[in-house]
Amino acid sequence: MLTLGIYNTYDRIKVVEAHYRGIARAAPVAYAYGYNLALVGFPYEFSQAELVEFVKDNTTIGGSGAYLQKLHDERRLFVMDVPEKGFPAQFGSLIVTTSRPEKKKAISSRDVAAMMARKKPLLILIGLGRKGLPKEYFEMAAHQLDITDGKGVSFETCTAIGAIAARLATLAEVQPASKPNNR
Repeated sequence: MLTLGIYNTYDRIKVVEAHYRGIARAAPVAYAYGYNLALVGFPYEFSQAELVEFVKDNTTIGGSGAYLQKLHDERRLFVMDVPEKGFPAQFGSLIVTTSRPEKKKAISSRDVAAMMARKKPLLILIGLGRKGLPKEYFEMAAHQLDITDGKGVSFETCTAIGAIAARLATLAEVQPASKPNNR
């Protein structure tokens, strides 16, 4: 199962409009492609259900939070503090997104789609904000993904969310069906 992870690089103390607008934009994309959604390091001091209501009350984006509600109801929404020692094992392999991957950790979108087709759990981590993801996550991640496959084009966060989700889903759909091992 693929999880889109949105990592907050905006204010960690107070809620700003970019927080709930980013969440409201990511939710329908995750829902449309059958992905989970993980929100990492957002400054919300209330429960997950209260977060859903807050987003629904504060924006009309994403059907006024309807898709965030669906993800919550289907237990496909995860809200967590910034992990200090890595993400929970349930998320599988960590793949960070960047327009400038290190050669030794670079992975193509086709290779990620092949892992998806094999049902390998993956966490695709995307930074919300101008600062990008912290360096420690690049070190922690098994792979670094440039969704433009080597073109090095940098996207605004919500554009990246849509491009990553659509490209990976499309490529995963055309992967050959894995053959069962008959040994």
